Amino acid sequence: MNTYTFRKLFVCIALFATASLSYQSIAQDTWDIEGTILTEYDLVTGLQVPWEILWGPDDMIWATTRPGDVMRIDPETGSYTNVLNLNVYGGNGSEAGLLGMAMHPDWDTNPKVYLVYNSGTSGWNATEKLSVFDWNGVALVNEEVLLTVDGGGIHNGSRLLVLPDNTLLMTTGDAGDGGASSQNLNSNNGKMLRLNLDGSVPADNPWPGSYVYSWGHRNSQGLCLGPDGTIYSSEHGQSNWDEFNIIEAGRNYGWPEVEGACGGAAENAFCEEFNVREPLRSWAPCIAVNGIEYYNHPAIPAWNHSILLSVMGGFNDPNKRLSILHLSEDGLEVESEDQYFAEFNQRVRDICVNPNTGAVYMALNGPSYPGYGPNIIKEFRPGVIDGINTIESELVDALIFPNPASDVVTIEVSESLIGGTYQLIDYSGRTAVKGSINTLSSQLNVSDMARGSYYLFMQNGTQVITRTFTLK
Repeated sequence: MNTYTFRKLFVCIALFATASLSYQSIAQDTWDIEGTILTEYDLVTGLQVPWEILWGPDDMIWATTRPGDVMRIDPETGSYTNVLNLNVYGGNGSEAGLLGMAMHPDWDTNPKVYLVYNSGTSGWNATEKLSVFDWNGVALVNEEVLLTVDGGGIHNGSRLLVLPDNTLLMTTGDAGDGGASSQNLNSNNGKMLRLNLDGSVPADNPWPGSYVYSWGHRNSQGLCLGPDGTIYSSEHGQSNWDEFNIIEAGRNYGWPEVEGACGGAAENAFCEEFNVREPLRSWAPCIAVNGIEYYNHPAIPAWNHSILLSVMGGFNDPNKRLSILHLSEDGLEVESEDQYFAEFNQRVRDICVNPNTGAVYMALNGPSYPGYGPNIIKEFRPGVIDGINTIESELVDALIFPNPASDVVTIEVSESLIGGTYQLIDYSGRTAVKGSINTLSSQLNVSDMARGSYYLFMQNGTQVITRTFTLK
C-alpha cells in the first residue's frame, strides 16, 4: 500500500466577480496529485449529514441528508435549494433516515428520482421504503412507493444504481439481525435487489418472482459501475473484513458464515457449498467503507481506471480518507491502494465526479460517529491538464474576506441575496451572529468572537449559499 504525503500549497485564486461583486484575492488550498494540481473548495457547509451526492443529468449535484432533505446544488456557486423534505425515522443520531438516490436514465422525457428512506417510530419497528418521485422543475412530488423491506436502527444499506439494462439495483442490510435474513432467500434483507424501474420483478432475475439478485450481504453502502458494466460494491464488515466486491447475479457473499475471503475449514466448506464470491479486497480491522465511484477522466491521470472509495474510519482504524483502488486492466482485481486527505480527520461518506471537468466532490460527515458536524461537501477541481479546461468562474455569488480573519470581515453578495438573512455559525452548530442582508457589501466586527472555524449561512427565499472562514 502506498500512502502519499502531500505537499499542501497555498495559492491566490483570483475571483473575478459578476454583477456587482468586486475583484478579490482569496487563498485556496491546493493538492499535488502526481503532477496534477487540485484546488480545494468548500462548496456547501452545514448540511445535516449529507449521505448521497450524485451528479445529475441536469449538471447539478443532488444530495440527500439523513434527516430527510433532498438538496439540488449548483456546482459553480454552491447555491442550493431544498427540493424535498421527508418525514423519516432516524436522522443525525442514528444510522437510519434518508439514504440512497438514483435518477431515471431517460431524464429528458421521464424526470423521476428514486429514494430510499426509513419510516416508523423506533429502530426495531422501522420500515424501509423505496419510492419514486416526479421532478416538476422546482420540487420532487407525487411519491409512489415501489417496495418496502424491514428497516432498523442499524444496517439499512442502501445505495441505488441504475444498470445498463435500465433496471434498478438496491442494497439492503440485515437490519441488525446478525445475518439471519442474509442467508434466507425468502427475505429481502441482506441482499442486492434488482427491480424494473416501475417496481416490478425482472423476468430474468436469478430466482423467478423474487427481487433478490445476490445474497449473503451484511450492510453494503457503496455501488458503482465499471466501464464494461461490471458492478462494484463496498460492504461493511463486523469488526474485521470490510469488503470491496464484484456483484454477480445469483452469487452468495457469505455473511454471516463467511467474513472477508474464505478461510478455515468451516468457511471453506460453506464457500464451496454455496458458491461464495470472495472480495477483491478486504480490510482488517474495519475501516468503515462507504460510497464508491469509478474514475476515468483525463483531468486526473493518476486516478484513471480506479475506484474512488469513501472511508469513514472504523473504531479500530481512525484513518478517515479517500482511498484510490487501482484496478487491473480487465477490472477484475485491485492492484494497489493509495490514500488521500486523511489530514482532514473527516468521515468521508460519499463522492461524485463532474463528467465535464473531472472534478471530484466529497461529502464529509464530521470527525465522529454517527455523523455530527461539521458536515461539508468539498470540491477538488483539477487545473489545466492535457488540454482540458476547468470551469473558470469561481464561487462568486458571495464572498467573505479576509480569510483567515481577526478583527473585521467584509461580506459581498450578489443581487439575488438582497433582502435575505445571514448567520455566522460555528462548527458545533451555534449561531454567533445573525442579521439581514440589505447591501451588496457590508463589514462585520468579529474581534469579540471566539477564535475557530465558522461558516456564513445566507438565505433568500429558497436559495441558500454557505461560505467557510476562520478566525485567528
